[in-house]
Amino acid sequence: MSSTPRRRPHATRQALALGTITAVSIALTACFGSGSSSAVDGGSATGSLPPESSQQGAGSLGAPEVLGSGASPLASLETGSNASEDSNTLPAPTVVAEGLDVPWDIAFVDAETALVSQRDSGKVVEVADNGDKRVAGVIDNVDARGEAGLHGLTIHEGYLYAYYGTEEDNRVDRFELTGEPGSLGLGEREEIVSGLPIGNVHNGGRIAFGPDGKLYLAGGDFQELRDAKFTQDPYHPAGKILRYNPDGSIPGDNPWPGSPAYSMGHRNVQGLAWTDDGTLYAAEFGQDEWDELNKITAGANYGWPTVEGRGGTEEFTDPVQQWRPAAASPSGMAYADGMLYIANLRGERIRTVDVSDDSRSETHFTGQFGRLRHVEVAPDGSLWVLTNNTDGRGQLRDGDDKILRIE
Repeated sequence: MSSTPRRRPHATRQALALGTITAVSIALTACFGSGSSSAVDGGSATGSLPPESSQQGAGSLGAPEVLGSGASPLASLETGSNASEDSNTLPAPTVVAEGLDVPWDIAFVDAETALVSQRDSGKVVEVADNGDKRVAGVIDNVDARGEAGLHGLTIHEGYLYAYYGTEEDNRVDRFELTGEPGSLGLGEREEIVSGLPIGNVHNGGRIAFGPDGKLYLAGGDFQELRDAKFTQDPYHPAGKILRYNPDGSIPGDNPWPGSPAYSMGHRNVQGLAWTDDGTLYAAEFGQDEWDELNKITAGANYGWPTVEGRGGTEEFTDPVQQWRPAAASPSGMAYADGMLYIANLRGERIRTVDVSDDSRSETHFTGQFGRLRHVEVAPDGSLWVLTNNTDGRGQLRDGDDKILRIE
């Protein structure tokens, strides 16, 4: 199999359409090259990582690899919103699968089979609901450093879309799914979006298809680009939620003509979910003061880096909820039956939000399973939850990461 990706003629042009990104790309190489030694939110760009919230391609695919089968609660923390103490009204989780290494996202193939991304290795792992797992493929040009690596997965019309970082950029490629559950593989890589900035932190990473059939990419401010001239520029990708057609072209009805930006003024978005009426919510890491839950409107500006949390001005859209980073650090998010389910890293909890009153929330399982990266709704209506205790940030609980199921 050839390791050279097929390129659509527009795939590079759409990335360069972001205003001055062509000129900026030279600076990005210097800022974000693998030899960078700049500080990362109070920590070093190499070595141990700070808590993931605030200060503190595919070339050839490897042959499938068979992997086999399948603490004390924290003190209550002020969340800065109307959240209650742990309600623990959700059923106790059971373990679906063990032995994962820095898992990041889940994409269901059918009712009994999911694909899971492993951030640092670039492996796409096939997981059955009985706990069996195997490597379906390896995206071998993934460059894992800091928070960068293989991030979001989503499946659309027989293709697996993957968001990941290389030595030069963040990008989205897609792969035709081959085989059947139990023997899934990834076909030739096709470039969809390329040329996005990359940093050691704040790469966003969640991708999802909305009810409008468009591909949404949850972006970050890409570390050194966290100033107003980038995040407040609708023609630069930093600090945006981006929206594309499935082939990577830019929709004609985006808020800013010729730009993939759908909303702006974000610090680091890692959760996207749509409600039954098509409302988009996004979970966002703040810096020192407030993490956010935002209701996303096309063309709206959510304030970063001018405002963190609620600013109370007409210029910027306020979050519907805000929480202290120590009690939150929200990552992946899912919606089902009127409820948002949000996985929290530093806060080590699941947070639920009833969208009929999205100003309030409840928390569950605080401190019981360590850091939680993502929540996904399975075809049978259960929730699959990824733990995130093997990336060097949190206390390693028991040597691996797991998928938990909440019925």
